[in-house]
Amino acid sequence: MEHDEVKRVSRELEEILERTQAKTYREISMDQIEEIPEENMKKIMTKEKNTENLPDEPLDEFPYDPEDRNEEEVMQAGLEHAAAKEQPEDAGMPSSSRKKSADYRYRVATMVRPSDGLVAAFLVPVLIMIVIFAQRRIFPFGDESFLRTDMYHQYAPFFSEFQHKLKHGGSLLYSWDIGMGVNFAALYAYYLASPFNWLLILCPKSLVIEFMTYSIVFKIGLSGLSFAYYLRKHGQTQDFGIAFFGIFYALSGYMAAYSWNIMWLDCIILFPLIVLGIERLVKEKKGTLYCITLGLSILSNYYISIMICLFLVLYFAALLILEGKKSMKDWLINIGQFSVYSLVAGGLAAVVLLPEIFALQMTASGDFNFPQTLTSYFSIFDMLARHIGNVKVEIGLEHWPNIYCGVAVLMFFLLYLVCSRIPVREKAVYCSLLMIFFASFSVNALNFIWHGFHYPNSLPCRQSFIYIFLILVMCYRAYMHLHEIRWKHIAAAFWGSVCFVILAEKLVTQEHFHFSVYYVAILFLALYGGILYLYKNKKASLNAVVLLALAVVSVEAAVNTTVTSVTTTSRSAYIKDNKAVEKLMGEMPADTFYRVEKVTRKTKNDGAWMNFPSVSLFSSTANEALTDFFKSVGCEGNTNAYSITGSTPLVDMLFSVRYGLYSEAHPDDELLEFIDQEQDTYLYRRKYTLPVGFLIPKDLEENWQRDFGSPVTVQNDLCQVVGAPEVLEKVDAEIVESTARFTPDKTGEYFAYVSNRKVEKVTMSTGEKSKSFTNVNRGYILELGRCFNGEEVVLSSDNKDETLSVDVYYFDNSALEQVYEKLNQYPFEVTSWRDTSLEGTVNADKAGMLFTTIPYEKGWTVYVDGIKEESYKMMDTFLSVEIPEGSHTVRFEYEPEGLRLGGLITGGCILFLIVTALGGYVWRKRDVLKAPRREEKEDGGENDPVQEDQEETDGTEDNIEEQEI
Repeated sequence: MEHDEVKRVSRELEEILERTQAKTYREISMDQIEEIPEENMKKIMTKEKNTENLPDEPLDEFPYDPEDRNEEEVMQAGLEHAAAKEQPEDAGMPSSSRKKSADYRYRVATMVRPSDGLVAAFLVPVLIMIVIFAQRRIFPFGDESFLRTDMYHQYAPFFSEFQHKLKHGGSLLYSWDIGMGVNFAALYAYYLASPFNWLLILCPKSLVIEFMTYSIVFKIGLSGLSFAYYLRKHGQTQDFGIAFFGIFYALSGYMAAYSWNIMWLDCIILFPLIVLGIERLVKEKKGTLYCITLGLSILSNYYISIMICLFLVLYFAALLILEGKKSMKDWLINIGQFSVYSLVAGGLAAVVLLPEIFALQMTASGDFNFPQTLTSYFSIFDMLARHIGNVKVEIGLEHWPNIYCGVAVLMFFLLYLVCSRIPVREKAVYCSLLMIFFASFSVNALNFIWHGFHYPNSLPCRQSFIYIFLILVMCYRAYMHLHEIRWKHIAAAFWGSVCFVILAEKLVTQEHFHFSVYYVAILFLALYGGILYLYKNKKASLNAVVLLALAVVSVEAAVNTTVTSVTTTSRSAYIKDNKAVEKLMGEMPADTFYRVEKVTRKTKNDGAWMNFPSVSLFSSTANEALTDFFKSVGCEGNTNAYSITGSTPLVDMLFSVRYGLYSEAHPDDELLEFIDQEQDTYLYRRKYTLPVGFLIPKDLEENWQRDFGSPVTVQNDLCQVVGAPEVLEKVDAEIVESTARFTPDKTGEYFAYVSNRKVEKVTMSTGEKSKSFTNVNRGYILELGRCFNGEEVVLSSDNKDETLSVDVYYFDNSALEQVYEKLNQYPFEVTSWRDTSLEGTVNADKAGMLFTTIPYEKGWTVYVDGIKEESYKMMDTFLSVEIPEGSHTVRFEYEPEGLRLGGLITGGCILFLIVTALGGYVWRKRDVLKAPRREEKEDGGENDPVQEDQEETDGTEDNIEEQEI
């Protein structure tokens, strides 16, 4: 009889496998397990002896979650199913219809296979983004581009410089094309470290923008795939529903706000895998996945990885709580493994991370100012309201988190709380984690900690993707138990979420919320409620329910992304003068060192975009000392940028700016020599340009007063120190409130300096010409250009409530010539130069300091006549070295500080992982080889009690050998 029952169980299992198109029992869902009668399930779960007729899959591979689907719970599900069959909800229907309806609840979707969940989680976000791009006419669908904020000003130029280095064999350690010369290893670590970016070597120069744009699309798809994969492994399920949650993770409010921030996206992709890895570490004591994925995350972007690491500490503690009672030994093993594998993960990225750490110490971000008082930015209710879709994303200086991930979250979170099948301990732990994030979004000190112990300069709540991950995981847990949740609870959750939206319309006053967003949210909630009604009441086939749900999820995500994301700029305008600049660069000599500036520029990083040695820079790795020096001489500078804007011919001469690219002709400028023109771009050579290095008296630094007075005073003081006339002569101007007027008494170049920092914009007009200056409050000198004798010039401020405190100056070209002759007596003549080295000669009649306009870093090593000499940080900014009297060869070589140490650490950590993996393999192999012997011993002991007695009474070697045989 038992044998017949086992055969029946086997047939039922085989039928389920066939209907589900599953290959193993692990792929069978909870619903299908419930089809098996209670008594047969009991035989399976208790592993009856006569199981030889069951399929070959081991019984311990059954698809029940060790936490959720233990034997008792599975049996309970079977009993509930049997009761439901006895008292069907559609008892009033005809018997044939009732039978058909009952089948809907357990019918397997044949059109949508379980494996399609991963495919949909990747493809749907990708297709949505491509459709939006086509609608916005983004290239190749039109002439627009997805260049937004920093992607426009930083990422595109840096990607172009990286590609240029890859294709032309340049060094990844240093670049002269950015900001006077920068540590490219640090810039790479901050902006370019994604392994995907190495594919740039296959990309034409003309398609760098498209490489970035469609990399974003691809990474958005990978984000959905990664999260869906995590849900599949975490929940040990083959359910197609992972696709719904993967789509919302990929097209969340965080992605709508920050998807253009391409350097963060690898971390968003890797994060679900990191969490899966730490779960395996705690539950199975396997740390390889955790270590490798976290290491890749830190390598790809250390900044977002800081937030991930902070969360991992919290989640590790949460997992220990969720695991319940453990021995002290297990706790210590878990803590030890977590600590070791976390350190090794950091070590894997050390070759990139250590140079970045040293470089950041030279930036404005190197300062540390912990908040002294606690403040809260907004209420929890206002934060929760941002779960409503189509709300304008926040990327400015306000602190609002972008946490939208589907309005269905409002319903499913309530279902998560009321689901009796989800342990109370789990609810408490996950809700506690959510509360920590709510506090982190709102409380200034926590916000400071989460962002690497700094306040973010715009782009708030950069850790909110972790919150989105948590809330979606919680909602998925509720989704997995939908068949066990009563309809009245689902209805209550629906009306509760609708009431929340209505209440938000009444209470939320943020300008981000257009009145229509509330109605759209209620509409989608109604659609989700209807889908759940169809599912619970068997009103449609599972195929129809799944496809309808996929359609609604896709439409909602697409609508939100369309409304709140994907702004565009003109692609043709961005690349308009590329070919002209490229051709004119061919007119410049390549045998010596000089710098070039594009006067009418798109960004401060135009040198990186077009690959020529430049002065300006906009980057989070900007050298703070260099920024301060730029500001002291009247050039524009702020926390993470400095530029040639505001320079005079004296500053251009000091910075070795030999060539200028202009968008208009300058036929009458005595200091410029016309070289060539291409379309609307003009190339000029400056008459006076100092080399990258020149000998100065040792006391010049001490005598030059750079910290007192205006930038005009600083420049004139330098002239006096070297024994030359002042280059900037003050001109009388009449100031009436917000307007200043002056009439030049001679034709030439004029400049102005506004000392009132409340003035932000100034407009100059003379004759029929006008010119505007913005960000005047940054304190840079205004280049008024060529003004003519007797022609009145008017300067006016946009702030009519403030007096325009301005001084006007005429630039004396003859004085500049004298300064040039004084400083160029002992030039450093460059004989060869590469990305990481510079070599030349200097002939000194007397000892002095070889001053260079190379930004000082400890990575520079200086050799004089082949002998290593100590370098100096002159004027707190520039690399210098003492030179004795006579003719000398000087060589500068660069290697980023921390590179070698980081390489050694990374190599050691890779070796550790290899040894660990090999050791684990050998250990498992040994266990496999020992297992048959143990089984033989056990079988022999059970089947031959006579031999056992014989062994006890006779311990001779012959008897032992006989027993083993």
